[in-house]
Amino acid sequence: MNDGTAIEVDGLVKTFGEHRALDGLSLTVPLGVIAGFLGPNGAGKSTTIRILLGLVHRDAGTVRILGCDPVRDAVRVHRRLAYVPGDVALWPRLSGGETIDLLLGMRGARVDRPSLDALIERFDLDPTKKVSTYSKGNRQKVVLVAAFAAPTDLLVLDEPTSGLDPVMESVFAECVREAADGGASVLLSSHILSEVEKLCDTVTIVRAGRTVESGTLSELRHVTTVHVAAETAGDPDALARTPGVESLTVEDGTALGRRRVTFAAARADLAGIVAALGNLGVVDLEVTPPSLEDLFLRHYGASR
Repeated sequence: MNDGTAIEVDGLVKTFGEHRALDGLSLTVPLGVIAGFLGPNGAGKSTTIRILLGLVHRDAGTVRILGCDPVRDAVRVHRRLAYVPGDVALWPRLSGGETIDLLLGMRGARVDRPSLDALIERFDLDPTKKVSTYSKGNRQKVVLVAAFAAPTDLLVLDEPTSGLDPVMESVFAECVREAADGGASVLLSSHILSEVEKLCDTVTIVRAGRTVESGTLSELRHVTTVHVAAETAGDPDALARTPGVESLTVEDGTALGRRRVTFAAARADLAGIVAALGNLGVVDLEVTPPSLEDLFLRHYGASR
């Protein structure tokens, strides 16, 4: 079918008047992978997704989705993907069930009715009500049910949990994992860092229309720092002079004269740091890898 990628974007450029929305952005989603796509408003995520869907024409760069060109092969592509936007506009006079059937029919999807009914129940949706009576969360449930109701090669999810409560967010996460286990590739664009961290195998962070970091979570964590908390019997002041130790804090007055220290540590210097801690008589040690939020704020925290 292709070279092992569901989405391959390279050097993507798009301008709107004098505004350069995308400035050489690159994005790769391997087959069978849940890929996170992160960036605040204005970073270029939604423009990228519209180009992937063939709704917006690119100015430069290459785009392949499921081995196809999203514009030239639009019908073929849309038969093999399901798209969930974060801002849903539906037909107000149709019922929720009629809308789900229509969305599935537009994809040419074959659906097992008992499985569809079970999915509607999982999302706690009343399909007999008119769309005009739905809350934002219930409108979101309609498109999520339509996306997950039939097997697909690719799920493109753009802020998909907008309007959902925590219980429904959990149901959504279960459905994403089930789809991936069934062989689907997933592109998940979200502002909810914990959601991406919990679900995604790879992450691409974009800023001002460019990719600034990309890789698996373990790869991205490898190039940053970890958080260390330790309780020592000895005097920890020497840690301040240990290479790789940053932002050291010491708390006195713990049991048996012990001291609690916390600091950030460069991964490359961990061996020397652990040796230094060993000389202090460590009685408790906790090393926490950086969260996705830590990685994200490396690129945005200073400018916000």
